[in-house]
Amino acid sequence: MSAYKLNGNDKIIDSDKQYVLRVRDLAKEDKPREKLIKYGPDILSAAELLAIILSTGTKKEEVMTMASRLLKEYGEKTIINQTKPVVLEKELGIPITKACQIVACFALGRRFFRETNGGAVTIRTAKQAFNYLKDMRDLPKEQLRGLYLNSRYRLIHDEVISVGSLTANIVHPREIFRPAIEYSAAAVIIAHNHPSGSVTPTKSDITATDQIAAAGRILGIDLLDHIIIAKNKFASIQLNQALNV
Repeated sequence: MSAYKLNGNDKIIDSDKQYVLRVRDLAKEDKPREKLIKYGPDILSAAELLAIILSTGTKKEEVMTMASRLLKEYGEKTIINQTKPVVLEKELGIPITKACQIVACFALGRRFFRETNGGAVTIRTAKQAFNYLKDMRDLPKEQLRGLYLNSRYRLIHDEVISVGSLTANIVHPREIFRPAIEYSAAAVIIAHNHPSGSVTPTKSDITATDQIAAAGRILGIDLLDHIIIAKNKFASIQLNQALNV
């Protein structure tokens, strides 16, 4: 598969519903906090760990149900990288205090990870982009993600741009490139999932891609690719390729 190539612009700035047991329905030894104390974090599921962070639910939603829903609807990797509490509040329908708890927790984890491991991810091909984004395969709603790279093709930011159908009218180039300018990205890769299972680009996909690429040329920020992700395959609009995985 062809590797991505930056243009070197002078303008570059460096399902089915599942029943989830409520905490109060669980035996004491099976409750998330008690399991953490007795066994440590490795034995707990992501939903159980998130439930501990959230501590309590709301009048409408019990905490384990909330934690499971958030991870399913938003995606585990995606929610880890979300930095805006107001976005989680709006898109997931949770109180702003809960959204702040989630963002603060994962921000602390990312900070420690960068300091100890560097956390560098390099993306030079559509396959590498898919491997990073493959958690989008199981999302029940269509989601648009942006991967922002520096001039060495290293990932410097990952953002959920929108949740819902991707159309030229809904997705404006400014929503794509605002994070690129904020994080001084040299290039961007956008990706969205098709819950239907098809990776054939729609007319809206192609129109939106053309508009975003044109805006990028004005800003001097390359749109390296637009990837469509389905359950067992993905397609690159820029490279006009579809691959099974």
